[in-house]
Amino acid sequence: MKSLFITEKPSVAREFAAALNINAKNRNGYMEGDQAVITWCVGHLVTMSYPDQYDPSLKKWDLETLPFIPGDYKYETIPSVKKQFDIVSSLLNREDIDTIYVCTDSGREGEYIYRLVDQEAKVSSQKTKKRVWIDSQTKEEVIRGVKEAKDLSEYDNLASAAYLRAKEDYLMGINFSRVLTLKYGWTLGNYLNQKKSLVVAVGRVMTCVLGMIVKREREIRTFVPTPFYRVLGHFDCQGFQVEAEWKAVKGSAYFESPKLYKDNGFLEKKEAQAFVKYIESGASGKTVVESFSRRQEKKNPPLLYNLAELQNECSKRFKLSPDETLKTVQDLYEKKLVTYPRTDARVLSTAVSKEIVKNISGLSAYEPLAGFVTEILDQKSYQGLSKTKYVDDKKITDHYAIIPTGQAVGNLSRISQIGQKVYDVICRRFLSIFMPPAVYLKMKLETKTNGESFFANFKILKDPGYLKVTGIPANKKEEPLTPEQIAAISSLKKGMELPVKEHVIKDGTTTPPKRYNSGSLILAMENAGQLIEDEDLREQIKGSGIGTSATRAEIVKKLISNKYIALNKKTQIVTPTLTGEMIVNVVSASIGSLLNPTLTASWEKGLTYVAEGNVTEEEYMEKLNRFVTQKTNVVKENNFQYQLRKSFDQIAPFYKKTSK
Repeated sequence: MKSLFITEKPSVAREFAAALNINAKNRNGYMEGDQAVITWCVGHLVTMSYPDQYDPSLKKWDLETLPFIPGDYKYETIPSVKKQFDIVSSLLNREDIDTIYVCTDSGREGEYIYRLVDQEAKVSSQKTKKRVWIDSQTKEEVIRGVKEAKDLSEYDNLASAAYLRAKEDYLMGINFSRVLTLKYGWTLGNYLNQKKSLVVAVGRVMTCVLGMIVKREREIRTFVPTPFYRVLGHFDCQGFQVEAEWKAVKGSAYFESPKLYKDNGFLEKKEAQAFVKYIESGASGKTVVESFSRRQEKKNPPLLYNLAELQNECSKRFKLSPDETLKTVQDLYEKKLVTYPRTDARVLSTAVSKEIVKNISGLSAYEPLAGFVTEILDQKSYQGLSKTKYVDDKKITDHYAIIPTGQAVGNLSRISQIGQKVYDVICRRFLSIFMPPAVYLKMKLETKTNGESFFANFKILKDPGYLKVTGIPANKKEEPLTPEQIAAISSLKKGMELPVKEHVIKDGTTTPPKRYNSGSLILAMENAGQLIEDEDLREQIKGSGIGTSATRAEIVKKLISNKYIALNKKTQIVTPTLTGEMIVNVVSASIGSLLNPTLTASWEKGLTYVAEGNVTEEEYMEKLNRFVTQKTNVVKENNFQYQLRKSFDQIAPFYKKTSK
C-alpha cells in the first residue's frame, strides 16, 4: 500500500518529494515512488455552481427569482483545470493508496481547496486522511509536519468556516449584485452614457473597502483649510539660539480663547501681532526659565512583520502594491527563505522561540547582516526570548510572524531584485528583536515671558541600539545638537533669565486627511477601518479586521480591475473613480450596512468563532440567510432612481477631466 501527498502547486510537490527523500519518477500530473505518490492541485480545482446549474431559467436575471438561497449547494470542476482534477481524483480513489496526506497551504483557503476536491472526487471514508500543517518549507519543517500530521477531522471546524466564507461571498455577491443591477443598472449606465445597464458588482468585503476609499475622498473634498499663526520665541542660551513655541496653557490670557486654533495658533494674524507687542512690552527683553527636565527614553524594536505590516512597509519603501508584495513573499516562502506569509500574527510561538538560534545562525551566510548575526550569537542575546513581548502563543491563530528560516540563502541569486529587497527588510526586522533598545536623550524647557509660557523640546539619539540594523530614521525637524549645546541647555535652572533675541510669527494652514496608499489601505482593513499610523498603537488596538491576510490584496486588485478605484503605480495612492463613487451611493441608499467596516469585520469574527468551534455552521448559516433575504427584499421594494441621479450630479463635476 502507498501514501498519497497532495499539495497546492507542482513546485511545492517537488519540495516535498526532495524533503521526504521520495525517489519519485515524473508521471502525467503526479510523481510516483515505491512507497508514495505526490500530486498537486493548481490552486482551486472545484468551484460553486452558478444559479443556472440549479435551474436553467435562473440564467436570466429577474427580480422575481430573488433572493436566491439554495438548500443544498452545487459544486463543479473548473473547466480549465478539469484534466488535473481527473488525475487527482483517480489517485485519491486508487485502491493501493490507503493514507492521504493533505499538504495544501496551512490556512482556511488551503483547507477549502482540498475539501472541495475530496468532496467532488467522493473519496472513501475508509481511507486514512492526515493534515500536514507547516510554517515553512524547509526540509526539517516538512519532515516534522508529516511526522506530526493530525487526523483531517481535527480541522473540520476550520473547513466549516472555509465553506461558510465561500457561501457568504456567493450569496451576497449573487443576490446583491443582481438585485442592485436590475434595480439601478440602467440608471448608472445611462448616466455614464453607456447605452446599456451597468453591472453593479457587490461583495461583502470589496464594497466595504470601496466605501472607505470614497469616504476618505469626500473628507478631502469637503475639507476647508484653516490658516493659523504660531508665535515662536528665539532665546539666547549661552551663545546659541533656542527656538521655543508659545502655547496658551492654564494661566495664559488666551487660555481656551475662541481666537485660537488649538492652543498654539491665532486665527487672525493681527491678533498674533498684538500678542507679540503685549509680551514684549512687559518682558524687558528677558524670558525666565520656569522648568527644565532631562531624561533618557528607551525605544524597543517593533513587533515582527505579519502580512499587512509587510505590505504597508513595501508600499512605502518600494512602491509595491499589496498583490505584488504577496507574490514576492510567497516566492521567498516557496524558495524556503522565509516562513509562511499569509499570517495575521506579529509574534512567535514558544516552541519556535526555543529553536530560534537556528534561524539566527543561518543568516551568517547572508553577507549584508553577517556582522550583526555574529554580535547576537556572541552575546547570546536570544536567550530569554520567550519571556519578551515577541513571543505570545495567545496571539497566534494559524501561523506565527514572517521571519527568515535561516536556510537556503544561496537561493537568493534566483530571486528577483525586489525579492532580495523584501527579504532584507524581513531579516532586519527579525534580527532587530535581539538587539538592545535605541536610547534617546529628551530635554524639555519651559520659559515664561510676561506671564506667557514658551516650550522647547529636544530629542537626541544617544545609542542607536536596534536602529543599527533597521536604519536610523532621519530627524527632519532639526540639526543634531553638539555636545556643547547639550551641556549649555542642561545647565539651565529654574529662575534663570535668558535674553530674547526676537519673536517671530509663523504662518501655518491645516491640512486635509491623507488619501490611502495601497499599504495604508491594507492596514486600515486589518484594523476594521481605522487607519492607525502609529506602530505602537497598532500593537495595542488589534481588532478584528476586514477580510483576512490571505484575501486583502486580491480585494484591492479586484476593485482596480472593476475600475471602481484607481491606483497610481508611482505613488501607490488610491482614489475612487466616478463609477466607484456612484456604486457607493447606490449601496448607501439601499444596503447601507454593507459599507460599515465594524459590521463587515463582525462577519469575519463570526467565521473565526466557527473555526474555533464556538458557533455552529447551522447558527451562522441561519443568520446569513436571514440577512441576505431581508436586504434583497428591501432593495426590491424601494425605488431611489430620482434621488440617485441627483446625487450623481453632485459628484460628477469632481471627475471632469481638465482640458489641455
